[in-house]
Amino acid sequence: MIQRLFAILLLTAFLPQVCLAGSALQARIAAKQAQKARLQAQLHQKRAQLQAATFRVSQLQTQLGRTNAAIAGVNGQLGSLAAQARSAQLRLAWNTKQLAAATRSLALHDRLLRQRLVGIYEYGAVGYLNVLLSARSFSQFVERWQDLRLLIAANEQAIRERKVAAERVAAVQADLERTRLAIAAQQQAQEQARSRLASLATERSNLVALASQQRRNVAFQVTNMEELTAAQEAQLEALIRQRQAEIAAQAAQQRRAAGIAGTAAPVRSGLFSWPVTGIITSPFGWRRNPFGGGPEFHPGLDIAAPMGTTVTAAASGVVMMAQAYGGYGNYILIDNGGGFSTGYGHLSAIYVSVGQHVKRGQAIGAVGSTGYSTGPHLHFEIRINGKPVDPAPRLP
Repeated sequence: MIQRLFAILLLTAFLPQVCLAGSALQARIAAKQAQKARLQAQLHQKRAQLQAATFRVSQLQTQLGRTNAAIAGVNGQLGSLAAQARSAQLRLAWNTKQLAAATRSLALHDRLLRQRLVGIYEYGAVGYLNVLLSARSFSQFVERWQDLRLLIAANEQAIRERKVAAERVAAVQADLERTRLAIAAQQQAQEQARSRLASLATERSNLVALASQQRRNVAFQVTNMEELTAAQEAQLEALIRQRQAEIAAQAAQQRRAAGIAGTAAPVRSGLFSWPVTGIITSPFGWRRNPFGGGPEFHPGLDIAAPMGTTVTAAASGVVMMAQAYGGYGNYILIDNGGGFSTGYGHLSAIYVSVGQHVKRGQAIGAVGSTGYSTGPHLHFEIRINGKPVDPAPRLP
């Protein structure tokens, strides 16, 4: 009777100290959780910025590639124009020779025509008539008549040939001028286009360089924040281990005070049950961040289930955390003894509170999509001494 009374007094004296220490540690865990939640929010924002910066760099590089392709096309057109210009120069040289020949022919026709015109002016129609009337015989008359007809035809032919020569000279000159003006206009337009594209390419190259530098800066910030988050995770693991040790020590003190021998049986892997029924949409381990950015470590299983589906405890234990927790959203962490703990994230509702003892299969919350979530599902974790391990081999 005296021993039992002494045990009760010892338990009564020790419990406030244990509770006070547990409350202080729980406050430290909550502070670390809040700090980690802030870091995770900042990290999520920086990852979004990194994704946007990466997309911007890719977009600018695509635009720069198109601009360079356009410049190559313009250079090709300029090369074709250069070939056309060389061909035109050869044609110009040939046409110049033709023009010189046509000019000489025109000058010849002009001289012949002037001679014909002088003859007509000097002799006129009366002279032609005197030539015919001075014939001494009919045959001579006919011969002179034929000669006069040929002379008149020759005069008319000279006039026509002079006109054709003049038209040819004008046509050659016009064709040469049109060719020269067309080539000059095309070359000017292509040079202007190449100049504009070169300026655009330089501008876009500068934008790509600037965007790449911004992306590197954001990537550096993301890396630093990920390292800080990893440090916070390590600190949280340490606090979880410390809290688990205190819970175990508290239980041992209670057993000693109550005169019960033995220690708490550790949870074995085969004693875990599925907290919810559904399809695993994301396994444990490295994966690509669903919100953009590079790879990330996924410390649990994502199990898809309808919104509001009941979530049960995978093993018996004591609730260490039941609150909103950064990217996990509404999160429950249960100490299952023997260094084991289980976590339940993205809940739409929490049915338990810190310090509460729960049994395996007991309802503790409901499936939701709080925190960093792409849809209704349960994020389920198993931790050993605060460090996450793959839950799949430990589930039936």
